[in-house]
Amino acid sequence: MSKIEVDAIDKQSGSTLTLGGSGTAVTLACGATQTGFGRSGSVNWDTTPKTATFTGVSGNGYFVNTTSGVVTANLPASPSAGDIMAVVDYAGTADTNNITVGRNGSNINGAASDQTISKENSGATFVYVDGTQGWKFTETSNVSDIELQPIFIAATGGTETTCGNFKIHTFTGPGTFCVSTVGNPIGSNTVDYLVVAGGAGGGAEEGGGGGAGGYRESSGAASGAYSASPLGACVSALPVSTQGYTITVGSGGAGQVAPGSPGSNGNNSIFSTITSAGGGRGGGQDAPLAGQPGGSGGGGHGDGSGTPQAGGTGNVPSISPEQGKDGGTGAGRTGTTNEAGGGGGGATAVGANGSTSPNPGGTGGPGGAGATSSINGTPTARAGGGGGAATTPAGVIGSGGAGGGGDGTKSNPSTGGAGTTNTGGGGGGGGGNGGAGPASKGGAGGSGIVIIRYKFQ
Repeated sequence: MSKIEVDAIDKQSGSTLTLGGSGTAVTLACGATQTGFGRSGSVNWDTTPKTATFTGVSGNGYFVNTTSGVVTANLPASPSAGDIMAVVDYAGTADTNNITVGRNGSNINGAASDQTISKENSGATFVYVDGTQGWKFTETSNVSDIELQPIFIAATGGTETTCGNFKIHTFTGPGTFCVSTVGNPIGSNTVDYLVVAGGAGGGAEEGGGGGAGGYRESSGAASGAYSASPLGACVSALPVSTQGYTITVGSGGAGQVAPGSPGSNGNNSIFSTITSAGGGRGGGQDAPLAGQPGGSGGGGHGDGSGTPQAGGTGNVPSISPEQGKDGGTGAGRTGTTNEAGGGGGGATAVGANGSTSPNPGGTGGPGGAGATSSINGTPTARAGGGGGAATTPAGVIGSGGAGGGGDGTKSNPSTGGAGTTNTGGGGGGGGGNGGAGPASKGGAGGSGIVIIRYKFQ
């Protein structure tokens, strides 16, 4: 056998250098390595089956025997672009005892998740591309059976409860929703939400009812398909990232105290990119007499001058689907009749108009209905509008809308019913004094609420 020892072999002309003749195998000696050739997607197969957890080496393919139980085949740590490794089911038992392909700190197909080989005699070849996609499948015997392992969202904050495989975080005041693990699509990586703003205060002296706080909800499809309100239809869940989300729960607005205090709108509630607007206050004795705009609009004042006072516009600022409805118009006095306030708008229905009938007394407009959701595991109505006020004891008060709206009142001295805490219900309008006696007061709006729900196992 002859031997040639040189430092380099090159061709003086042309671009092709041929090693070996036709039918000749060119091999590297044991222990020798090569550089510069790169790989064409092939691996060198280790024909000794693996029966326990191991970490592979770039350039090798492995037969994995799961006859006695599941086996984890870890991809190489700290890989470089072009690294390659293959895994194949040895005994045709991966359907019973799966093979887990451990990501070992790198992404697989762009996800921070291990993979599972779950069909007998299946296998896959993985090539490392970059830090974003990580390892990519280049060859598989059945790609549909190379599956991501589910990873679920993990988070803390608020009052935490569970409903089956779903976790619910309820915030009745300010707080932080802290996400420590994002999860993946076959586990969970989005959250459903309900965000209700604070309801507005009612007006005084035949006052209009306060508008409900804005109501925004997702469909529930991401977290157990619970019964969401109609406002959640076709609204996507929110993706989350590893961070703390500041939660704002809007307080209810103050009711008007006549004379001199105009009352106030409700305050916004916020989670991530979702902001629900506070309700618009009910019109009262002091200007502005009309109901004010907001998540839902406030009811108009029952004006003694005979001029009907309009209700406030709901869904302000405008979003789709609407976060609330308009308030009702107040009934102005005509001749010997009495005035009455309009009802505040609710999440799903407008506030009703006030009426001068019966005479005397009038009828306050009922508040608009809120929306019902089971996001917390129990069907609960929220964001009802406040009822409008009547004038005298012979009148009829406007009832608060379903979902925490406060009732209106009549006569004097009286205070409209308060919106229910943590529903975003509007406050009821304060009754008339019939030309004498102490002034009435509008009811305060109810505070809002934020609820977040997701699959955690």
